[in-house]
Amino acid sequence: MKVDMHFHLEEGPYSLRWLSRTLQGLAATEPGPDPALGHHTIEYAEEMKQLLSRRMEQGAYSEEWLDRYLIRGRERGIQEFGVVDHLYRFRECRPYYEKHMLLDDSRVGKLQRTWLDQVCVASIADFVNFVTEAKKTRPDLALGIEADFFPGCEAELGEILSGYDWDYVIGSVHFLEGWGFDNPEAKTGFDGRDPVQTYADYYELLRQASVSGLFQIIAHPDNLKVFGFRPANEKKLLPYYRSIAKEMARSGVATEINTGLAYRYPIAESCPSPLFLSVLAHYRVPLTLSSDAHFPDDIGTLLDTALADMVKLGYKELAVFRDGERRMVPIFKNNHAAAK
Repeated sequence: MKVDMHFHLEEGPYSLRWLSRTLQGLAATEPGPDPALGHHTIEYAEEMKQLLSRRMEQGAYSEEWLDRYLIRGRERGIQEFGVVDHLYRFRECRPYYEKHMLLDDSRVGKLQRTWLDQVCVASIADFVNFVTEAKKTRPDLALGIEADFFPGCEAELGEILSGYDWDYVIGSVHFLEGWGFDNPEAKTGFDGRDPVQTYADYYELLRQASVSGLFQIIAHPDNLKVFGFRPANEKKLLPYYRSIAKEMARSGVATEINTGLAYRYPIAESCPSPLFLSVLAHYRVPLTLSSDAHFPDDIGTLLDTALADMVKLGYKELAVFRDGERRMVPIFKNNHAAAK
């Protein structure tokens, strides 16, 4: 069994790179003969222009765009899918982010204000209605949401989430004291920080998220490392790894092997790290798999490696979600093929 419980249909900002990457995703998942075989011709350029034009007209919430993910994923052996979107993409949720993000007149505040203007462009109702309808003819698809956790946000976030019928909710930490640490334009915020203390602050937020009762999955549980920020000796983080693993196990939340950082970010390592993964395995924290794809050609990337890492550590099941409930499915039928 292979699953991908965390992929996105769209993500801004809407730059030239975004246009180029969208076109690449379209070309890579176009059915039939590889269109690149006829590249360098005016006909090829016209075909690509039409593909991109249709994608822009239809938007991200279209069956054609969604099916590019699902078809490619099925080709890669994925049997259960979970589509999510970031809560910060929705206009209805903007007040939540305006309350908790750093949006003052500092350099980072101005940068994050601009970023929020660029990405907060969709409607949560449109997303939910689209995926809910799509699920009727795609039984392997589940509806999720990725929501940022901030200190003291439990009641406010719970009210936002309660208005919709999610199959599951992913809790993530992308901000420390309002600073979005995974934004490459704001990474100077790491300068002068003590790595161990910064991780201590980060894992305290993950602990609060784990015990909040708001989430079924805790996302990418060491993404603070996105730009390579962590102690030179990672073993200094073992007390925090053990503490959060115990809390996840006690609270009944799952986490994920998220391969997105391995193929999209400078750290070039999945979340969690191999050392952290061994700790999660020791405490038997339930795991699922996520490619964190933002374009259809990325879905399922490196999940075979992630699955093999789980099996080596003794995992025999994966977590999948429907109607707010977790179900554990065997990685191998009868669990006898784990040695493969």
